[in-house]
Amino acid sequence: MANINKELAVKIIKKLKATQTDSGAHNDYEVLDFRGNVVAITSLRHGSAKELGHDHMPDDLHIGAGKAKLLGQCPLTRLQYINILQQQGDATPEPGNTE
Repeated sequence: MANINKELAVKIIKKLKATQTDSGAHNDYEVLDFRGNVVAITSLRHGSAKELGHDHMPDDLHIGAGKAKLLGQCPLTRLQYINILQQQGDATPEPGNTE
């Protein structure tokens, strides 16, 4: 498992430009594709501990644990993440892209 702590989880949410949901749920975030469709929903766990586990995020984001960790560590960009989801069929292609 990738051992995603709270600090890394926050970085992932920021990089993906995830927005807090209006569902009334605490700390739930939606990730949108280029068309504004929700492609993933994840959450930040309650608590202030930096090492609080967030190993649920890879499954929530529909990617492997290693790729999720790379999102927080910077080698993987939001664009690359969305492209991965498109290749898996979890997101629609961006407008104008017919590949």
